[in-house]
Amino acid sequence: MRLTTRTNLALRTLMFCAVNKDTLVRKQDVATAVNASENHLAQVINKLAQEGFITTLRGRHGGFHLARPADCISVGAVFRVFESSLPFIECFSDHNTCPLKEHCVMRPHLSRAVDAFYGALDELYVSELVSCNSGLEALLTISGPRIPAKCGSKKTEGFIARPVQKLAAE
Repeated sequence: MRLTTRTNLALRTLMFCAVNKDTLVRKQDVATAVNASENHLAQVINKLAQEGFITTLRGRHGGFHLARPADCISVGAVFRVFESSLPFIECFSDHNTCPLKEHCVMRPHLSRAVDAFYGALDELYVSELVSCNSGLEALLTISGPRIPAKCGSKKTEGFIARPVQKLAAE
């Protein structure tokens, strides 16, 4: 079995985001770190965002970050998004032209093997790929802008609450 370049880039991108979890990541940073074309990576980032794995912020100071914690992103789910539309073998395709299809008994065995493959990856999370992996952190860590706080958040960094003074009635 061979994975597509897009699946490979998707996993690398999610790992990059997980290592830089509080940082707004830019496409250029990921492309450089994982040795990928920015154009190809843009397509992968778009799909990751459409599928809810990352959140993107547009604009001059834009970028992206994980949409949920890395321990909630299953590698199997990512692989399914990028691989499921591609048949593993011709007999899984709607356009099966194999002359043996009427009598071949290999299909159910391959189907079980593919299910086992995805099943094993369903139990693996992005956090497990980056946690306690100092070599990976050294390769992927960047210093960049922090993820902006959302409106209405409880964070009040640098804000000192002072009581409102009432004006004395004259």
